[in-house]
Amino acid sequence: MPAKKSKKGPTKGSGGKGRRSLEGKSGTLPAEQRHWYEGKQRARAAKRSRPSGEAAARPQRRAADSDLLVGRNPVVEALRAGMPASRLFLANSLDPDERVTEAARVAGDCGIEVVEVTRAELDRRCESNGQPGAAHQGLALQVRPYRYWAVEDLLERALESDTAPLVVALDGVTDPHNLGAVARSAAAFDAHGLVIPERRSASVNMTAWKTSAGTLARLPVAQATNLTRALEAYKKAGLFVVGLDAGGDTNLPELELATGPLVIVVGSEGKGLSRLVREACDVVASIPIGGAESLNASVAAGVALYEVARRRGAGSE
Repeated sequence: MPAKKSKKGPTKGSGGKGRRSLEGKSGTLPAEQRHWYEGKQRARAAKRSRPSGEAAARPQRRAADSDLLVGRNPVVEALRAGMPASRLFLANSLDPDERVTEAARVAGDCGIEVVEVTRAELDRRCESNGQPGAAHQGLALQVRPYRYWAVEDLLERALESDTAPLVVALDGVTDPHNLGAVARSAAAFDAHGLVIPERRSASVNMTAWKTSAGTLARLPVAQATNLTRALEAYKKAGLFVVGLDAGGDTNLPELELATGPLVIVVGSEGKGLSRLVREACDVVASIPIGGAESLNASVAAGVALYEVARRRGAGSE
């Protein structure tokens, strides 16, 4: 009697495309031998030891949308600058790199949670954050929502300072590059902070952070529901409001108010100062320039802040 034929075909050898799946995979390093382990442990310890009432002791500020900063160099620079962040994501198959090591160490020192994820998970996070295909290089920083100061708190901070109050307000400046550049100039010339409107204005986002070169980590930014009312409140507190506009009635070098408590208002490049904000100004000053060219909003702010600093320095001699 002939043998029954098996319905199953001949068994294939392991020399085909299944060979790789049969090969052993390389061992995974123990956690304590990974180069970011110590930073991760420090972050956990800091989180456990953080007092529960810490958040209640901070000034009440409104939060903006969070964001994800990707790439080894940008992440390391942000951590060095003290950018507020909640998590550092590390791909779990990273090659040893001094930037990765530094990022994990600084994050751990600052109490930022260090989380290991797969590259696929990091890709998904970038995509959900509006950055599909981003070159994250295995490193991403979850930036904590920016906490804006209240207009009143910024005024109080300026009045309590040992120097004459100096605040910069932006009216209709919608480019975050300009916001970051103005913040950098404001910090360089010892301004006490910025005031921006809640609507129709650039906000403190990733672009502004990068342009400010880290100064937004220490320079307060207040959001005003109504910029005109905020300026009126500052005037009642004793500050003079000076608007910058090409059609101003006073040249900036002749500004006598420069040595007093001051709010410098910078308008948008296209429309300049809005009507209501212009009417709230004590003086509208212009920057004398040659030719028909106009100055970028952030450049105009830098020139005005330099002139104020120069006049104040000359007055103290």
